[in-house]
This record gives sequence, structure tokens and C-alpha cells, in this order.
Amino acid sequence: MSWFEEAEARIPRGEVRTRFAPSPTGYMHVGNLRTALYTYLIARSMGGKFILRIEDTDQNRLVEGAVDIIYKTLKKCGLEHDEGPDVGGPVAPYVQSERKDTYLPYAKLLVERGHAYYCFCEKAKESEGFDKEDDPCRDLSPEEVERRLKAGDPYVIRQKIPHEGVTTFHDEIFGDIAAPNNDLDDQVLIKRDGLPTYNFANVIDDHLMGITHVVRGSEYLSSAPKYNLLYEGFGWEIPKYVHCSPVMRDAHNKMSKRHGDPSYEDLIEQGYLSEAVVNYVALLGWSPGGEQEIFTIDELKKIFNISGISKSPAIFDIAKLTYFNSEYIRAMEPAQFAKEAEPYISQSISNPEIDHAAVAALLQQRCEKLTDIPEKIDFFNELPEYSIDLYTHKKSKTNPEVSKAMLEAAIPAIEALDSWSDAAIQETLTGLAASLEVKNATLMWPVRIALAGKAVTPGGAVEICRILGKTEAVRRMKCGLDMLSANA
Repeated sequence: MSWFEEAEARIPRGEVRTRFAPSPTGYMHVGNLRTALYTYLIARSMGGKFILRIEDTDQNRLVEGAVDIIYKTLKKCGLEHDEGPDVGGPVAPYVQSERKDTYLPYAKLLVERGHAYYCFCEKAKESEGFDKEDDPCRDLSPEEVERRLKAGDPYVIRQKIPHEGVTTFHDEIFGDIAAPNNDLDDQVLIKRDGLPTYNFANVIDDHLMGITHVVRGSEYLSSAPKYNLLYEGFGWEIPKYVHCSPVMRDAHNKMSKRHGDPSYEDLIEQGYLSEAVVNYVALLGWSPGGEQEIFTIDELKKIFNISGISKSPAIFDIAKLTYFNSEYIRAMEPAQFAKEAEPYISQSISNPEIDHAAVAALLQQRCEKLTDIPEKIDFFNELPEYSIDLYTHKKSKTNPEVSKAMLEAAIPAIEALDSWSDAAIQETLTGLAASLEVKNATLMWPVRIALAGKAVTPGGAVEICRILGKTEAVRRMKCGLDMLSANA
């Protein structure tokens, strides 16, 4: 059995197999995450395998730490791979640079079959597509090629595209697409350093790993005919192509880190939850049908289908993502939200007397992003300086004079409380409002301003009073009364 036959015998068959094959060149942008998500969901919805492969053949573009970003992002998003490299584990089968000896024999096989050729031209041409009519190496005699190889002349191996004819391929999203062969360049397959180009390595790896569905951006549509010619040159079955239209910042511009568009890590730092990001990204170019928008990853695995992917570019709407995030926050178990919120609460509150869990309970239904938290609750730590103008509120029918009277009545009532609970505080203040023959809001507004020094707070006067504790609540109310008395 030849090496080629042995390799063919090892190929996994009989199941749906997809792969996410990122290049470790930096952050995980939204388009990359969507590709990974669709690739994962196709595999899971069909009961197949999801493979992770690191494509690092372009050594000049590698960014230190980028592989770790890929691993961490997939893990946080719940996209567990069935095969592929793990940090600290065996990586040779799934990292292209560790498989560099795999590709040259296949390129040489293509040369033998007349679908590739050795090119000894200037290195500057290596990254360029040759006009087939101009490449002097395309039709070198076998004897001349052998002579130059023995002489040690540097070379690349190029794909030999037919001069005539048309290459047609089918894409699951865009349908049948035809490309005249004369429009295709003789792309480099093996570079002078012996490493394969991206375009060659991914074809070889996809075949050897038994990949049945190839998911990638629509920018690769123009390369698909050359991939097909490689498959045909080897006599291999062509996988199903799923080319996804780009994610756009607006109707005219793709998302770009250079223009300040967020990566996945940026979104997490901005206070978005992974679950919300994944849910929103799933709908950037895919429709499940119906009115439902909120889906868990497990629900997506059951309902995802390729036919729901749109040809049209998707526009990233940060306001829509924020809506999704707020829905996820409100649906969380209170203990889980308190855990997620704790780092942000700690940024604003260092006072050990303040119960962070109680603060979290106030925030959950009033928070869109986790990063909203510090600014909303900083008054718990320390009463900010504020303007006496806050005591004027038309809807509550308050002004500094009315507010002064309300605080004069409220302070002794709060001081007299034996039980310190929401119910006890609420009953005392509403009872006091009734005895003063004013609306509850007329009393509650100045009490809340005195307690928080802010017009907008998570929670009302009762909850804030209870969390601050009697001593601090009374102290702040007296400070408010002093301010009003000094300006009377």
C-alpha cells in the first residue's frame, strides 16, 4: 500500500464533520465568532463532530497569545470542540505548522499528475498570481526541472490552472457559480520555505480530516474554483461549501478593529454577557423563522439549519445587542447575577457595611450591561456632593421648602424604628405621608435625594434606606436637612 493509500485509509468517514480553522493573528472579531458558531451549530444540529484547527502557516502574521484568545473565546461561548488542539495537550494533528511535512508530498503528487508545476522564478513573485501566459516555468521540460532541482535552485510549487474551460461549484447559500478558468491565477501551493500556503494547506487538511461542510466568509467565494480544481486533481470528493456574507458596521463598511469596531473580548469588557453575544451573533445573517429571538446555545443546536442563512450582509447593531443583554441579565438566577455583578459592585463600594448581594438585587431589573453598575451605585459608598435643585420635582410636588418639611418629619420617624426591614420602613414612611396629608411621592422624593444625592437610582427610598442601615441613613437625611435649612 502506498503512502497515499495509507493516508486515505485513515480518513474519518460516515459522519458530518465541520471545522473552525482560524489564523492566530490577534483578537477574535465578531465575524470570526459567527463563523465558529455556525460551524459548530451545523455539526451539532446534524449529530456530527466539530473540529478546531489552527492555521498558522503564515509565520509573519502570527501574534503572540492569539491562540490562547481563540481557546478562551470558544470555551466562554460554549463551543466545545470534539477534536483539535488543547493548551498543554498534543497539538501536532491540528496545528498546521506542526504538520508541515504533510503537504509537500501532496504538492509533488499534483506535479506528477499535471495539475501543478515547479516555479523557479524570482522570490518577489511568490506571493503574486502569475498570468499563466507569462510564467516561463509552467511548461519546462521534465529534464530541465530535474536539472534545476538537483542544482538546488529555490522554487515554489504552483497550481496549474487549465487555460480553457469553466469551473463550476455549488454553494449552499449562493447556489451554482461558474468561473472561467482563464480568470484564475496559478496560485502558489508550497512556498520557498517549504511551508504550504493557506489555500493549499486547508484543502489538504479538510480532506484528511474528513471535513464534510466548509463554512467561511463570502470573500473566499472567488477562491472556491481553485479549491475545486485541487480536489479534482486528487480525485477527492468536494465538501459542501457554506459561504457567509460579511458582518457590516453599516450599509457600506465592514466591521474593522482599525475603525474601532469591537471584538468579542471588547464586548465582554464593555459588560456584555457571553450568552447574549452568542445569541445575538447567531442572528446576524441567520433566521430561525417565527418571532422568538432569545435562544440558549442548546436550543440553537436543535433548530439551526443552513437554509436559514441569508445571502445579504448583516449589520451589527450595538443597540440590539444591548437589548439582548438586558433580557439575559433579567432572566438570570439572582445568585448568578450577584456573582457576575460582584466585580463591578466592588469597583464602587468599598464600605464593608454595605451588603453587595442586596445591591445586586436592586440592579438586576435595572441594568442593561454589567459596566453600567459602578456609576449607578457609587452613592452607596459615599454620599456625593449634589445641588439643592434636586429637591425640586414637579411631578412629586416638591421644592426645597416642602422637602425641608418632609425631612423634618421623616428623620425622627426613621430614628424611632425598632425593626429595620423594607416592610417596616415602607409602612413608616407611607403612614407618615398619610398623617401629613401628602402623596407618598411628596415624602419619598426628598428622602431619596437626601440618601443618594442623585435623581436616578436603582431602587427607591425604602430599599436605599434599608441597605445603608439606620445610622448612615439618618446621618445622610440630616445632612440634607442642614443643606435645606442653610438655604431657607
